[in-house]
Amino acid sequence: MESFRLRDARPLVDCVMGRKPADLVIRRGRWVCVQTGEIIPGTDLAIIAGRIAYAGPDAHHTIGENTEVVDAEDRYLVPGLLDGHMHVESGMLTVTEFVRAVVPHGTTGMFVDPHEIANVFGLKGVRLMVDEAAQQPIHIFVQMPSCVPSAPGLETPGSSITPADVEEAMQWPGIIGLGEMMNFPGVFMGDEKMHAEISLARLAGKTIGGHYAAQDLGLPFHGYVAGGAEDDHEGTRLEDALARARQGMKVMMRYGSAWHDVAAQVGAVTKQGLALRGFLLCTDDVHSETLINEGHMDRVLRHAISEGLSPMVAIQMATINTADHFGVSREMGMIAPGRWGDVLIVKDLNHFYADVVIAKGQILAREGRLLIELPEIQYPEWARQSVHLPRPLTAEDFRLRVEGSGEVVANVIGVIENQAPTRHLRIPMTIESGDIKIDLQRDILKIALVERHANTGRVQVGLVQGFGFKSRCAIASTVAHDSHHLIVVGSDEGQMALAVNNLAECGGGQVVFKDGALIGKVELPIAGLMSNENASVVAKKAATVLEGFKQCGCALNNPNMQLSLLALVVIPELRISDLGLVDVNQFKFIPVVE
Repeated sequence: MESFRLRDARPLVDCVMGRKPADLVIRRGRWVCVQTGEIIPGTDLAIIAGRIAYAGPDAHHTIGENTEVVDAEDRYLVPGLLDGHMHVESGMLTVTEFVRAVVPHGTTGMFVDPHEIANVFGLKGVRLMVDEAAQQPIHIFVQMPSCVPSAPGLETPGSSITPADVEEAMQWPGIIGLGEMMNFPGVFMGDEKMHAEISLARLAGKTIGGHYAAQDLGLPFHGYVAGGAEDDHEGTRLEDALARARQGMKVMMRYGSAWHDVAAQVGAVTKQGLALRGFLLCTDDVHSETLINEGHMDRVLRHAISEGLSPMVAIQMATINTADHFGVSREMGMIAPGRWGDVLIVKDLNHFYADVVIAKGQILAREGRLLIELPEIQYPEWARQSVHLPRPLTAEDFRLRVEGSGEVVANVIGVIENQAPTRHLRIPMTIESGDIKIDLQRDILKIALVERHANTGRVQVGLVQGFGFKSRCAIASTVAHDSHHLIVVGSDEGQMALAVNNLAECGGGQVVFKDGALIGKVELPIAGLMSNENASVVAKKAATVLEGFKQCGCALNNPNMQLSLLALVVIPELRISDLGLVDVNQFKFIPVVE
C-alpha cells in the first residue's frame, strides 16, 4: 500500500500557491462536503498528480496553459462512491469488466472479498484477483478470504485457505483486511483456525470483516463481536442494526440484486436517531444485468434516499464512513486537499446519477459512457478448467430414493424472496416406486448439488419450495456459494441431467432447459464464476437466464442469485451441500426424509 500513499505534498502546495499549474480544474460547483455535512456553492477544485490540491472559491490562479478545465455549471461535486463490501465474482465479471460496468455509475472505490474464487482455486485464485485489481484506474482493495471452506466438515471446497495463507497475504500490497468471517459458530466456540486468522489480521493492523447470519442476539452474538469482527452486512431487521451499532460494529446496509436489507434497518438512523457514523452502504452481490441496466452504488443511494435518508447522509454512508472504517480517509472518501481526485459531477442529489466521473484525477466517464481503455488481461489455462465430472449424468442420478411406501415427512428448503436466509419446511410427501416425486401443485421441486472439483461424481438430491415452476424445466449453475459446486433445480429429472451436462461441456456458467430445449445461457469459463467478455455482453446473456426463469413460471426477483445461495451452509435455516442436507441452526446434517 506504500505507493498508494502521498509521499511528498510539495507539488500540491506549489499548485495551491500558484507556483505550479494544476492538471485539472473543476469550476463553479456545489461542494458536497461530507466531512462537515455542508453544501458549499461557488466551489472550484484544483487537481494535480491525481490528488486534490485546492477546494475553494476561485482556482483561476492554478490554471496554466495545459490545464484541463471543466465547468460544473452549478452542479454538485460529490466524492467518488465506495462499495464497502462486495464480491466481484457475483457480477459474473472479471475485475476489469466489473470496473467497465460500474465506473460510469460513479463508483471509484471497492472493497472486495474474492472468497468465491478462493473456494475454487485457493490462494492462487486470490492472487489472480489482487494482481488484476492493481491495474485498474479506480481504487480496488482486496480482503483476504477467511472462511474457505465456509463450514469445514459440512462441504467439500475446491481448495482451502489456511492461517499461513492469511499471514502471507497480509503482506501483499492491495490487501486491506480479512474477509467476512462467515464461520460465526467457530468464532464464539473458540475455533483455533478462525481465531488464528483474526489474530493475524489484527496484528497486521487490518480491518476484520464480519458475517453474523443468525438472528440470535444473545451470548453467541456477543461472543462473535468479542472475537474481533468490525462490521456486518448480514442484518435483515431493525434490531440487528441497533445491536451491531451499539457493540461498535459498522452496520453495512446492503442493497444488491437480490438482498434488499436497507429498508428494514435504516430506521435505526431515521427513527431511532443513532449516530450515522456507524452505518455504511454496500451491495454485497450484484448481478451483471443489474449493473448495466440499473446501476451500482448510485442505485443504492437512490434506494436509501427513497427509504428516508437525506441525500447528504446517504452519500456520507457511501463515502467518508466507508473510508474511515477501512482506514483510508487520508486518501479518499471526501473532497479535500491531499485526497485522490475522485469526484463526481451530479445534477440532482435526490435522483442520483453521475454526469461526469473522475478518479485519480482522470476523467473516466461522461453521461454514462466510459472514455478510457481498460487493461487487457490474459488468464492462465488452469483458471479456465474448473468443471470436472467423471461422466455425463442421467435422470436416474436425480432420483430421491426412499425405502418403503406411503407418506413421509420431508425436510424442504423454503426460499425467501430478496433475502439470503431460507426457511426449514417440513412437508408431507408420498413415496412412489421408491422415489419422492416432484409436486408442481405445491411448488416442490428437486434440487441437487453435483461435486465438480475432485471428479468424484457425487450427487446430493433434496427438495425446494418457492421457485414456482409450471412446466418441465431445469436451471443449473456453477455459481453455488460458497464451494461453487454445480447446483441444479428442476421440475423434471431429465431436464436436470441435460442442464448439468451442458455446463460440464462449456466449462461453467448458468443454463436453462425447458422441454428439452436450451432457452437461456451465460458461459462463465473462469473458475466457473466469471466471464471476461464485455460487461454488456455478459448482461445480455445473463438476462436470457432470468427470462428463462420466467418462462419456467418463476416470478422471484433475481432468482438465479436465490438459487446460488441455496448451498451456502453458513446462513440459516436449511441448505444443501455436496455432503448432504444441512440444518444451519444446528450445524449438522439431517436426512431429506424423516
